[in-house]
Amino acid sequence: MPDTKPKKAVFIHSKELEDFAYPTEHPFITKRAALTCNKLTSMGLLSGPDRDVAGPLPATREELEAFHTPRYLEALRRAGDGDLDPDALFMGLGSSDCPVFEGMYDYSVLACGATLTGARLLLSGEADVAFNPSGGYHHAGPEKAAGFCYINDLAIACMALAQQGRRVFYLDVDVHHGDGVQDAFYDRADVMTVSLHETGRLLFPGTGFADEIGTGEGEGYCANVPLPPGTYDGAYQRAFDAIVVPLLGAYDPDIIVLQAGMDALSGDPLAHLNLTNNAHAEALHRVIEFHKPVLATGGGGYHVDNTVRGWALAWAILCGEEEKEELHAGFGGVLMETTDWQGGLRDRALAPDDADRKRVDPRIEATIEAIRANVFPVHGL
Repeated sequence: MPDTKPKKAVFIHSKELEDFAYPTEHPFITKRAALTCNKLTSMGLLSGPDRDVAGPLPATREELEAFHTPRYLEALRRAGDGDLDPDALFMGLGSSDCPVFEGMYDYSVLACGATLTGARLLLSGEADVAFNPSGGYHHAGPEKAAGFCYINDLAIACMALAQQGRRVFYLDVDVHHGDGVQDAFYDRADVMTVSLHETGRLLFPGTGFADEIGTGEGEGYCANVPLPPGTYDGAYQRAFDAIVVPLLGAYDPDIIVLQAGMDALSGDPLAHLNLTNNAHAEALHRVIEFHKPVLATGGGGYHVDNTVRGWALAWAILCGEEEKEELHAGFGGVLMETTDWQGGLRDRALAPDDADRKRVDPRIEATIEAIRANVFPVHGL
């Protein structure tokens, strides 16, 4: 029987998070979180007895050191204060991807704390869904800033959940492979990592191939779905249904951690896929059918309007309120804060042509078969 109990959902955001920004020329726009909050508020999707907005607490040094080295955290703090030494440069700080900017340490610690705030709400039973749009920094390593990421809130949150005895299924739909989180759990079975992303042959960080399946106790607890350029909704949905759904069912986690980057959407300036947010929406509908608590974060997404709309749609689905959202379809304009599309939060459908299918489908099928051969047997599939 379907679970009809209303979901308690908490959106994690604060005005303090809006005080920080990457340099103006940088593609990572922190205000996406505030814009998402504003959109959801205008649509009535943050109000009601089962909805709440919670301010985050900054991550503590002890929480940060569960993943990052003290040496790196100190270099990050100093760099944020204007002291950039050669060691910090070696750690990736001060690069074009990870520039030094005022308040970057405080912002990173607070954004990480927001994800941990969500984890605590799930652990305590105060929430069934928690969403931190200011999180999702999946590239950062223990002693390395990379890919716009300074502190890996996702790895830290997954570790905190696992430490409390929870089996965690980490699902990453950002267009870039979630390498930092994968590496953190590559030899562990208490956190399973699954990432769908554009192939590393063309896109940063150059990893995330189907033969990366974990090692030691973690062998078979890592799955990667590299997607060819031009991947369209139907191909994505086939891969998701063929790989993610059965693995999620077999692993039977206590909590799902979702990195909901929106840079896989068509029109994103940093990627080459041809997805609409309908692909993510249908994937999320599959996820919520498992009736597991979900800790969701933001991530990539460099077309701001598309990203905000995608996150608002994700929130509506995770809360079980997409039907309510659809009542607003057709208004557009001022209510939707955009004139791009008059159909509510869902994108227009994009139909692939025969050339797209011939280029994409064989590669998707090959990946599905590889994962079925190398990962499924570990889980009795």
